[in-house]
Amino acid sequence: MKTNLYSSIIEKISSDKFSSIFILVDENTEQFCLKLFIKKTGIKSFNKIIIDSGEENKNIDTCVSIWDQLNSFKADRKSLLINLGGGVLTDIGGFAASTYLRGIKFINIPTTLLGMVDAAHGGKTGIDFKLLKNQIGVFNDPLEVLLDNDYLKTLSKEEFINGYAEVVKHSLLTDKPDLTFNSLVKLDLFNDSEYIINSYSLVKNEIVKSDKYESSIRKVLNLGHTIGHAVESYSHISDEIIDLKHGQAIVIGIINELYISHKKFNFPLRDVVSVKKHLKKYFTLIPLKENDMENIYDLMVYDKKNEGSKINFVLLKEIGKPVIDQIVDKELFKESFVFYNE
Repeated sequence: MKTNLYSSIIEKISSDKFSSIFILVDENTEQFCLKLFIKKTGIKSFNKIIIDSGEENKNIDTCVSIWDQLNSFKADRKSLLINLGGGVLTDIGGFAASTYLRGIKFINIPTTLLGMVDAAHGGKTGIDFKLLKNQIGVFNDPLEVLLDNDYLKTLSKEEFINGYAEVVKHSLLTDKPDLTFNSLVKLDLFNDSEYIINSYSLVKNEIVKSDKYESSIRKVLNLGHTIGHAVESYSHISDEIIDLKHGQAIVIGIINELYISHKKFNFPLRDVVSVKKHLKKYFTLIPLKENDMENIYDLMVYDKKNEGSKINFVLLKEIGKPVIDQIVDKELFKESFVFYNE
């Protein structure tokens, strides 16, 4: 039992600093993670708030439900919200906490690989708006982020793998030899999960530390996301393809944006092929047709990273050397899907 991990949280919940404590869960983390959290912290007095899981519930209606429940339990500005769940839950929980009574403190305890290496860090909180990813939100840091890979044992293999796309993205952004993509592929995702979580979450945290509000260098974390987020949104409104998890959509974005990097900056084609081959070991690639590409392109216009009508991409000159604010014409965008579909 990794109780030493919990010493800081145990100290906080045992003190008189907070007037009341709330734990936000969905139906899955209530069933599989809450008892483990209670056992590790010894917490005795708290109020439980339950929301429905899934990206489709990352919206204002769910926020209203959280605010309603906080109200019903008479939460005040000295209350603490503990977000116990995956990326969707920590995103919406952080946003709800940041806006309730102009802001109460919150702690993120991610229970998925995606949450542990990416979503729970960096202070981005938010919800989707009209099926567009993360359109409404605020920057606000959690009081603490606790990483305990024991929660990964509660996941299905598919849900576990979902977060691996973000690990691959981080490995393409860093120039540290022991963390680059070429080093990552030597690791075993399942047996080396603790090392992967601790190492690749640090890649993100170091970038965020230098640019909290995403005015410059933090933008590199959007590699794969300009196309990936549009693909994810499209999958939820289209009858042509199945609903995609975040990781599945980001895989498409990574492959396509690396191909675009090859065409614009001579990013080595062998590396594009190597990344695509590696990702295919974990993710099923979804064939996309001409009509799909048109709709995905139209959705990219709404990406929050854009300026005016220009669609901004993060591309790579080589592994560890990203470039931000790159404009890509529609023909090259469509050409990248031809490569993806091969």
